[in-house]
Amino acid sequence: MNPLDILITAVTSLSANKMRASLTLLGIVIGVTAVIVLVSLGRGVQASITSEFEGLGANLITVTPGSEEGGGFGAFFGEGGDETTLTLDDAYAIRDSQYAPSVIGVAPEISTFARVVYGREEDWTQVIGVTQEYETVRNYNVVTGDFISHKHVEEVASVAVIGAGISEFLFGYRDPVGQTIKMNGKPFTIIGVLESQEGLFSFLDQRIVIPITTAHYRLSFQRNAEGAIPVDSINVQATSSDSIESAQDEVSAILRLQHRITDTDDFTVSSQEDAIAAIQSATQVIVIFLGTIAGISLLVGGIGIMNIMLVTVTERTREIGIRKAMGAKRRDVLFQFMAEASMLSFTGGLVGLGLSYGITAALSGQPIFGEGSEVAISVPPDIALLACAVSIGIGLFFGIYPAIRAARLHPIEALRYE
Repeated sequence: MNPLDILITAVTSLSANKMRASLTLLGIVIGVTAVIVLVSLGRGVQASITSEFEGLGANLITVTPGSEEGGGFGAFFGEGGDETTLTLDDAYAIRDSQYAPSVIGVAPEISTFARVVYGREEDWTQVIGVTQEYETVRNYNVVTGDFISHKHVEEVASVAVIGAGISEFLFGYRDPVGQTIKMNGKPFTIIGVLESQEGLFSFLDQRIVIPITTAHYRLSFQRNAEGAIPVDSINVQATSSDSIESAQDEVSAILRLQHRITDTDDFTVSSQEDAIAAIQSATQVIVIFLGTIAGISLLVGGIGIMNIMLVTVTERTREIGIRKAMGAKRRDVLFQFMAEASMLSFTGGLVGLGLSYGITAALSGQPIFGEGSEVAISVPPDIALLACAVSIGIGLFFGIYPAIRAARLHPIEALRYE
C-alpha cells in the first residue's frame, strides 16, 4: 500500500466510529490546550513582573549593609539589612568620587514605620527618608505638588510626599497638598503626592517620603558606632545598562576605601539585573511546573489512544486476516494502525492549538494580580510547535504497541477469530 492509500483507509476507519474517535480526540485536545494555555499564562506573568521591576528605576544598583545574605529583593523596597555598616557619608563619597565615572546618581534612604494621623483617620505606614536624587534614581513621579528638595534635606524640614494610596485613605478626593499630618505625634506638611504604582507594586502607594535628615533626627535617631547617620540602603544609577558591572566595581572599591576593608566586605552590591534574573529564574520554575502538570493530561490522552487502538485491533481481527490473506504485508498493517493513531493525535493537537489561541486571547489583558495588573498573554510559537509535536509523538508512542500487535496476527488465526 502506498502512503495515500494508507491515509485514505485510516480516515475511512476512523469515520466509521465517529463518537469513539471524537472522545479519544478529546483527551489530546484537553492536554494540548492545557499545556499551551498554562505555559503562555506563566510566561505572560513572568514578562509582566520583569517589566514592573524594570519600572522601579533605570540601570539601578542597590547597596545594602551586611554580607550577601542581607541583600535581596527587600533592598529594592527600602528594606536593608539589620546591620548599620552603611552611612550617609558613604553615599556622599560615592556621589562625589572622581573614581566613579559610571555612576550618574546616588540616592541613600532610611526606612522606618510611623503612626500617621489626620483628623479622625490614622494608620501605620512605611516612611522613607530620602534625598532629592531619589526621584530620578528610583523613577518616582509626583502628580501633584513637588518632591523633596536639597533645601528640605539641609534644613531638616518637616515636609512629606505621600503615596496615592495613603492620600486617598486620609483625604479621599481632596487635594492634600498644604495639609498637615502627624507622624508619631510630630507635624508634617504635605508638599506632594506620588504617582500611583499599579499592579504588583501597588503596596508602594502606602509609603510616605520625607527628607532623609528629618527621618533620622525626628523619627529614627539611630547612629552607628562612629556616630555617623546610618542608612538602610544606597541606590545607585549607572550611566547605561552596559556600564552596570563597571559601576558595581567602582562602588565596591570606594566603599572598601571608606570602610578600610582588607578582607570581607561589610556591604552587598546588587544590580537590578540580578533581581530580575532571580525573579525570572523563580517564575521559570513555576512555568515548568505548570507545563509538567498540564503535560500529565497529554499522557492520559495518549493512554486513551492506546486503549482505543487495542479495542480496534480486537474488533478488526477478521479484517486484518482478510487483508493478509489478500497479500497485505506486515508493514502495511503496521503503518495502517500507526496512521490512525497519529491522525487522532495530530487532529487533536490542531484543535487544541486553535482552542488555546482563543482562550489566551480572552485572558490577555485581564488583571491577574488585581486592578491595574493587566497581563498580556500570547501563545509562544515554540510552545505551540512543541505541544503539537509532542501530541504527534504521543500518538506514535502509544499507537505502536497496538499496531505491532495487529501486524503480528497470523492470517489463518485472524480469519478464524469470532
